[in-house]
Amino acid sequence: MWVSDGWRDYALIDCGGGERLERWGEYFLVRPDPQAVWRRSSEDPRWERPDARYLRSSSGGGHWEKFSIPERWSIRYRSLTFHIKPMNFKHTGIFPEQAANWDWASGLIRRAGRPVKVLNLFGYTGAATLSAAAAGAALCHVDAARGMVQWGRENAETSGLAGRPIRWIIDDCIKFVEREKRRGNRYDAVIMDPPSFGRGPNGETWKIEAEIDALIRSVCGLLSDRPLFLLVNSYSSGLSSEAVGYMLRDTVERAWGGSTECGELGLPVEASGLTLPCGASARWQADEAGR
Repeated sequence: MWVSDGWRDYALIDCGGGERLERWGEYFLVRPDPQAVWRRSSEDPRWERPDARYLRSSSGGGHWEKFSIPERWSIRYRSLTFHIKPMNFKHTGIFPEQAANWDWASGLIRRAGRPVKVLNLFGYTGAATLSAAAAGAALCHVDAARGMVQWGRENAETSGLAGRPIRWIIDDCIKFVEREKRRGNRYDAVIMDPPSFGRGPNGETWKIEAEIDALIRSVCGLLSDRPLFLLVNSYSSGLSSEAVGYMLRDTVERAWGGSTECGELGLPVEASGLTLPCGASARWQADEAGR
């Protein structure tokens, strides 16, 4: 398991009973977590008196009860600054367990010893984009949601990275990949964080289990002659990291060599000393000679 234990402004205080108690900067939030089916490890009073709590509805969805938080605030990870804002579907704008992947990718970029061009698909609010940019890469950040792309731009500005070579693209990621191939654009690395399920503006449906293999194969057509890495994240219970790893071995590793590793992402739980599994990733990287 890859554990994101480098945070100072975020902490998973406790989890259990289907919820998490988290610290985001100076504010404490309680959010649902369907994997935390065990009992809580502590009687921390902040369970009952958080600054905000997300309540699920019996009919689907849910809403925030906000007691003492601003509309938006900021937290830091290493040299980066991210705006936090409680949104629908319990999200805050950051998936803190992904920090382990940010560190992995930025380390490869720094050690490459050459210019690295990175494509971040389904880029959300830009955390992976900014981490790679801070490591010296040129980025193309793509997301279909205009508000998320704008949020990423704001995170870049507050992180002191507004002047870095980042293209911010509002587009359907699958269609963008096909257009980039026709234009002849190539990338040394690709990061993908596709949703488990989604609908397009014309009623198109996306289900990761049905679409991910075709997307990976399509993305391989965008890789340069010396690709550095390819990272795929999955939050679907129906798609394991090993399944995604199989796809990477059958495509990018078969074509370029290197190695693929698969695993879960985790966050350390302060109250229990254990680690909460939070998602799955498969990561391919070139061998030393290929860098």
